[in-house]
Amino acid sequence: MIKNFLFSLLFFTGIILISLIFLPSLFLPKKIVLVGGKLMGYWAGFCLKFVLSVKILIKGKENIINNEKFFIAASHQSMFETFYLQTIFNSPVFILKRELLLIPIFGWYLKKIGSISIKRNKITKDNLNFFDDISKIISRSNRPLIIFPQGTRVLPDERPSFKKGASRIYEELNISCQPVAINSGYVWPKKGAKRKNKMITISILKPIPAGLSKENFIKILEQNIYSELDLLD
Repeated sequence: MIKNFLFSLLFFTGIILISLIFLPSLFLPKKIVLVGGKLMGYWAGFCLKFVLSVKILIKGKENIINNEKFFIAASHQSMFETFYLQTIFNSPVFILKRELLLIPIFGWYLKKIGSISIKRNKITKDNLNFFDDISKIISRSNRPLIIFPQGTRVLPDERPSFKKGASRIYEELNISCQPVAINSGYVWPKKGAKRKNKMITISILKPIPAGLSKENFIKILEQNIYSELDLLD
């Protein structure tokens, strides 16, 4: 419990300090703010290693797509991946709940870096234009979009069906998908105490090329990620 307290204290103090230090960057080019986001990712990794003696293993770096547009579809068990994946990929564009944009300072950063917001389970004018907005943003940027096809953080042993929105994004963008399996929930769970002396594995899987049917894509994506997670259990 003491180490959990120390981790939370160190981690959130660092995140607040980084946010304050980079506050002037809200009035500067976007690439300056993105440096702050990447720094937060490294800080998360440092806190895990320093306080909880957690090792972070990255598998499959050779599978990372280069020299073409792509989007990332990652499993979601923890807050960890929302920070740390920024250190592996080129400042991903996040899709997030619109409520997060209302958080002082943090929400300002999310807007500045071009995060895409959506109101969950509601039909609004903005939501109807959601996929068009994604296409426009990705076509104008070299940053990959990142989605969590499970829709929310889940427990390590849960295997919910992937959301249909992931296949719609795949069809709309017509670019390759980079699947990523992460077993972070065993160390940094959605609820409860964090665990020390463990390992978080980030497994970067072989890309799924563009051009498949929506149904075939989501089936392959779900099978590949869950099969990998079963091996990482």
